[in-house]
Amino acid sequence: MATTTTTTTPKQPVVCVFCGASDGTSPVHLASARALAHALHANNMKLVYGGGTVGLMGEVARTLVSLSGPASVHGIIPQPLVKYEQKNDPSNDDPTAHTIDSNVYGQTTVVKDMHTRKQMMAKEVVEGGPGGGFVALSGGYGTLEELMEVTTWNQLGIHSMPVIVFNVDGYWNGLIEWVKSAVTSGFIASNNAGILVEALDADAVLICLKEYRNAEGRFNLTWDQQ
Repeated sequence: MATTTTTTTPKQPVVCVFCGASDGTSPVHLASARALAHALHANNMKLVYGGGTVGLMGEVARTLVSLSGPASVHGIIPQPLVKYEQKNDPSNDDPTAHTIDSNVYGQTTVVKDMHTRKQMMAKEVVEGGPGGGFVALSGGYGTLEELMEVTTWNQLGIHSMPVIVFNVDGYWNGLIEWVKSAVTSGFIASNNAGILVEALDADAVLICLKEYRNAEGRFNLTWDQQ
């Protein structure tokens, strides 16, 4: 009697990138977004991000789609932000005017609010293959808020995925110094300081994702019970 062998295709790692909907004043930020996309392509990784088509958001999505195809990118954007984070006229309220080309930016899902966006992005990372995680490029208030939330979720045991700061041209130096100060001042345990890992270039981001080790001080809490 012949036996059949079932092979399962390994899941692709998914990287969630938080970044600004602006270009920044220095071209090094856009260049770093492109470099990160090239690194994701070289390592067969998928991107989930905030769904914008402008600034660093648009740059990393466009670049990865051009290299790996539309299936490699999933943008998730709240409806109220569509006219601000996608390239169109903010004064035009016609919903059809905000449709973007999936062949350029990959799949886009429009959701009702910020909480849904962040939950969906995190879920894709957690359910992806080994080597995925969260990466923060340069950005503003929203980028910092998203980065701090996934850092806190790691500390609380809500997820165990890597959290990487891509520190382009010293952009995140202030945050890294704040973590050190918070440890010294007793507000972050020294064995939790390593939840947030710094990378100085795109290749280092991928190394950090692969070699990431969860901090010893994480809380062993259970979140899936009623």
